[in-house]
Amino acid sequence: MNRISVPSTEQTPAASLPFLAAVQKQLGVTPNLMKLLGHSPSALEAYLSLSGTLGKGSIDARTGERIALAIAQFNSCDYCLAAHSYLAANLAKLDSEEILANRRGHSTDVKADAAVRFAITVAQERGHASDTAVQAVKDAGYTEAQILEIVLHVALNTLTNYVNSVARTPVDFPAAAAL
Repeated sequence: MNRISVPSTEQTPAASLPFLAAVQKQLGVTPNLMKLLGHSPSALEAYLSLSGTLGKGSIDARTGERIALAIAQFNSCDYCLAAHSYLAANLAKLDSEEILANRRGHSTDVKADAAVRFAITVAQERGHASDTAVQAVKDAGYTEAQILEIVLHVALNTLTNYVNSVARTPVDFPAAAAL
């Protein structure tokens, strides 16, 4: 059972409504996470701003989904596992083998594997990645700017994992299979 309610439109602060309308227009649906964040217009705007800005970065959407899956699994976030399994399959067009590899902290793509492994290291070490870990992701062909974006993808996904775990957000995507 959820611990923080998912507000109805009538219960949502007026300042959050334009943000939620934009999400609805972009996705065709308003996920429970967005509605939940709508309790705080500042929280919703902050999430959407960081997410939108990272979406314009040099880490492609497929790798962003790979990282999201790995971090959701690392943090045991059922909501994010369901959401990103759905998004990975239907928007990023990742196959089931890749999604499973991502959840296990890897990728079947050699370059993406370095990004996913680095993301897991950042999460495991709480940001204190070793020189070896940073060099490995550089050796795989990631620029310093892209390394910073990977760290921000970890932070963004950890943020949503924590929000959903604290709130026990009702899952409104098909459930992800247990590992």
